[in-house]
Amino acid sequence: MSEPRKLRIDIWSDVMCPWCLVGWGALQKGLGLLDGEIEAEVHWHAFELNPDMPPEGEESTAHIARKYGSTPAQSKAVQGRMREAAQGAGVSLDYDGPEPEPQRWMWNTFDAHKLLTWAGEEYGPVKQTELKLALFRAHFNLRRKIADSEVLLDIAESVGLDRARAEAALASEEVAQKVRAEERAAWDLNITGVPAMIVENKFMIPGAQPPEAYADALRRVADKIPA
Repeated sequence: MSEPRKLRIDIWSDVMCPWCLVGWGALQKGLGLLDGEIEAEVHWHAFELNPDMPPEGEESTAHIARKYGSTPAQSKAVQGRMREAAQGAGVSLDYDGPEPEPQRWMWNTFDAHKLLTWAGEEYGPVKQTELKLALFRAHFNLRRKIADSEVLLDIAESVGLDRARAEAALASEEVAQKVRAEERAAWDLNITGVPAMIVENKFMIPGAQPPEAYADALRRVADKIPA
């Protein structure tokens, strides 16, 4: 049996974005459908859905109503569709932390992106993905305040990152500039919504797609690239 083709996938994403988690789950299922044909090396890049979110954050239903003009009933219907999509992708948006269940809350994610950018540079794509998934879990499943630096450091430490170095990264203006550069790159690439995946620096897959769509797209990309 031949070795799997290795493809680089760059994903612009925000940890506040439920469709980004759904897209990740569907991508993993898509890779599973390829049965070892293709192996992905994933790199995460910064995209803030709410760059102007204040430090105190905003309750999710109120935020959605303000941003999109949705009624509570419409917001609940959208959340139901997202939950179904998540289940189909093999991921969860449901709270599974200690009772009582806290409110859903939206936070500023710039510092989370600083940690992710630093982790990718210092530890590589596998560890960066571990951190990304831990941040998804902290936000969606545990409802933690991921705008809080101590919470972020706890999460970083939980996946094996050095706490003191992570703290230095959060305080670093150099890392902040790198995050802003990633966000500018998204606009240069005409990425206006997430998730957005770029395969081998050439082929974009926008939005959260079904597993079969990811599998088909990756196979077509692999066929176009010299072995």
